[in-house]
Amino acid sequence: MRVQSLLHAVDRLSTWAGKTFAWLIVALMLVVCTEVFKRYALNAPTAWIYDVNNMMYGTLFMMCGAYTLSQDGHVRGDFLYGSMKPRTQAALDLVLYIAFFLPGIGALTWAGWSYFQDSLAMHEQTFNATPLPLYPFKFVIPVAGAVVMLQGIAEMIRCVVCLRTGAWTPRLKDAEEMDVVEEQLAGSIYVDDAARHDAIARAKDIDEAARQRGAGAGT
Repeated sequence: MRVQSLLHAVDRLSTWAGKTFAWLIVALMLVVCTEVFKRYALNAPTAWIYDVNNMMYGTLFMMCGAYTLSQDGHVRGDFLYGSMKPRTQAALDLVLYIAFFLPGIGALTWAGWSYFQDSLAMHEQTFNATPLPLYPFKFVIPVAGAVVMLQGIAEMIRCVVCLRTGAWTPRLKDAEEMDVVEEQLAGSIYVDDAARHDAIARAKDIDEAARQRGAGAGT
């Protein structure tokens, strides 16, 4: 129970970071739409908009990595992985985390901190007519690396627990595509109750079957 609470605490941190920085996609959309209007309607393009777009998208991409990892959402070649037993999956994951994840993310975090320090020391700026400071953006690199590293350690603990128990520990549940489908079907006015319940049940069956294949169930 104590280990599960620790894992969920790390999951909550990653979820908070991911959902907080996910709002950057809204800001990015507004900035792009505003720039398109200024450029083509007013013939008044903004010199620094390209750099802002890159920094906002880069921050969004980096800070949502831990959240994706906490939801087991990163791409995996599961044509073999999905047919393995949980203990085999955990053993493979643990080896890969130790061999590739820890060195890679550790190097990213260390190098990112060095990049940030150098950038801050020289007050690095972008190269355009309206220069912008770069060091706040480079500070995101070690922060994102640290959060992903923390989530990765939690995933390694999950692997160890699975090796001992033979089953994956439950993850912190978040809203998923199936929840959205169920909500849309429940609120639909174009189908009757019987068809609605049947569609929801069939969608849940498909979702559960996919989950079992992904978790190696039935092997």
